[in-house]
Amino acid sequence: MALSKTEEQLMEIIWHLDGAFMKDIMEQFSEPVPSNSTVLTLLKRMQDKGYVGFETLGNSRKYFALVPKEEHFGKQVNGLIKDFFNDSPLQFASFFTKSSNLSEEQLLELKKIIDDELKKKQS
Repeated sequence: MALSKTEEQLMEIIWHLDGAFMKDIMEQFSEPVPSNSTVLTLLKRMQDKGYVGFETLGNSRKYFALVPKEEHFGKQVNGLIKDFFNDSPLQFASFFTKSSNLSEEQLLELKKIIDDELKKKQS
């Protein structure tokens, strides 16, 4: 299940802190800081979606990510490819390389990444 923009911002905090108590999470917000009840509601929704877990330590809860950032990012990119590029990674790669104004150095680095992946597939 997808995260809302606000939930994604909260996930970024949790990933960054690598597990945190409510106090730690609240300190990460810039103005205007949401209320504790709003953040608790978001955390509950994110638990229901399987993104966040917690452990109880005394009277406090330490929240942690159940989904690694890389996995979430991969799902987002795959959804983008499916929704906007006819489920074709090749169309996405073509669009990305032509429209993102990559420098020659960046294109060479991208080529190296592709070459390395090809070598892995061939062995």
